[in-house]
Amino acid sequence: MFRFLLFSVFTVSLVALPLHISKKTLANGETTLLLLAKEKGVAYEKVCYNKECFEVFLTPSKQEYYALIPFSYYDKAGNKELVLRYKEENQEKKEPFFIKLKYGNYKKESIHVSSKKVNPKSPEVKRRTAREYKEAIALYNRVTPTLYIDKPFILPLKSVITSDFGKARVYNGSLKGYHSGTDFRAAVGTPVCAANDGIVAYVGDRFYSGGTIIIDHGEGIYSCYFHLSKFLAQKGQKIQRGEILGLSGKSGRVTGPHLHFAMRVHGVQVNPLQFIKLTNKELLKERN
Repeated sequence: MFRFLLFSVFTVSLVALPLHISKKTLANGETTLLLLAKEKGVAYEKVCYNKECFEVFLTPSKQEYYALIPFSYYDKAGNKELVLRYKEENQEKKEPFFIKLKYGNYKKESIHVSSKKVNPKSPEVKRRTAREYKEAIALYNRVTPTLYIDKPFILPLKSVITSDFGKARVYNGSLKGYHSGTDFRAAVGTPVCAANDGIVAYVGDRFYSGGTIIIDHGEGIYSCYFHLSKFLAQKGQKIQRGEILGLSGKSGRVTGPHLHFAMRVHGVQVNPLQFIKLTNKELLKERN
C-alpha cells in the first residue's frame, strides 16, 4: 500500500503507513502534529528529527496515535527530514518525511529594566540563575507517560495581549534573545487560571520569571505562568482546566505587572497560541 502526500514545494512518497501531518509548512518556534492510524501488526515507536526523538502516544479518543514535533525558535529555515520509526511484524522499520520550516515574521521590541536584571554580576545571583535554569530544563525534559488532558485548552485569562511570542528582546539597548511566550495585560492580583488539566509540577520564585507555576499536562506538554504575586496551588496538586492557580503580579524581570504565559513541548519552547490552536483542532477535536 502506498500513500502520496503533496507538499507545497515538492512531492514525497511514503510507504505502508497512513500519515496525517497537521502543518507541512510552519515557522520556527511552532509545532506540528502527526496522526497515525492503528494498523494490525504495527507498533509505532518515535519520530526523530536531528538528534532528538519524540515518542508516539495514543490520542485521547484511543482511536489513533499521535506525535507532537516542536521546532525551536533557533532552528534554521529549510526542508527538514524527519523519520518515523516503528515495528511491523516485529521488524524494525523507518519512514522519512519532510517538513518545510520558514522564518517567522517576528518583530523587535526594546525594554528598559534594572541593569541588575539584565547582566547580574553578583556571584550569588549567577549561581542562582544557573541552578534555576538547570532545574527548569530537567523538568521540561521529563515526559510523564500519562496524558491528563481530554478537553481543549483555554487561555489563562481574558485580556489584551501586550507582547507576542518570538519578538526579539532588546534589554537596555542590548539584544538578549527572544520573547519565549505570550504576555497578557493584568493588574496585580488578577486571577490566573489553569489552561488545562494536569499536575502542578513547580511552584516557586525565580530570578527572571518571578513567581512561577508550571503545570505538567502529560506526555511532554507543560504550561508556564510567570511573574505571579500569589500562589493558590501547591506542587503535586491535581488541577483542572479553569481552576485558579494564582494571582498575577510584577515579580522577576518585568517593566510592569502582567502575565507571561508559555508552553514547552518535549523541552522545547514553542508559540503557546499556535500550539493551543493546533492541539484543540487536531488532537482534542474528539471532545469539543
